[in-house]
Amino acid sequence: MSFKIHGIPSFQDNYIWLFHSEETGLTFIVDPGESKPVFDFLNKFQLSLDGILVTHHHPDHIGGIDAILERFSIPVFGTARIKQATNVIADKEIISLSGHAFEVMSIPGHTYDHVAYYSAEESILFCGDTLFSSGCGRLFEGTPEQMYTSLCILSTLPSSTKIYCGHEYTEANTNFAVMLDPDNETLKKYAKEVRILRANNKITLPSTIGLEKQINPFLRPNKKSIQEAASSYIKKTNLTTSETFAAIRKWKDSY
Repeated sequence: MSFKIHGIPSFQDNYIWLFHSEETGLTFIVDPGESKPVFDFLNKFQLSLDGILVTHHHPDHIGGIDAILERFSIPVFGTARIKQATNVIADKEIISLSGHAFEVMSIPGHTYDHVAYYSAEESILFCGDTLFSSGCGRLFEGTPEQMYTSLCILSTLPSSTKIYCGHEYTEANTNFAVMLDPDNETLKKYAKEVRILRANNKITLPSTIGLEKQINPFLRPNKKSIQEAASSYIKKTNLTTSETFAAIRKWKDSY
């Protein structure tokens, strides 16, 4: 991989992702909710900044943009809803960052205009608050059907694709997932690894599409064990895949 990717901790559990190419000198950040951690990182490693990618409009993902733009005259890629966007993007658009191609993917659910950025060349995905390791984002503006469709789109990416999401939610997500799917040995092993990482204050990301398809209940609502757990929760039998997804998303909200 020609990119070095760093998760810059922000707020209580956010990550601002910074990717840097030693070959081209390219340095971009994704979803800067605040500016100080970005400035501290750039100063520490003596880096400049070439641009910003934004997945959605929530303050913990865009709050640092204005201060960053006071220091750097750089492009901001985002939907029309991002007031600082200099480059308004659209679904399936290919953007070139100093020769590195990223595909814009429309993945509504968490918000109605949420997007992800996928590099086939680097096999990396910046997906904001849509797909988390062992989980998915809350539905602030979209419907369960929209979110599940978005997750299905992401699940078609190559299994080796590395997932860089917006928050360190993995331990809580695996606890919920194991409760839903207690006989999933891959999941239980992963949950143990995650607990050890977090006990040592280490990052649990990136995950991969291949792993998530084995352990993430929100990618597996067609599985019998997940459907049975959802049926028990909402006290209704013979759930469809869509109904199962909606039930476990609602369950997770109060878990």
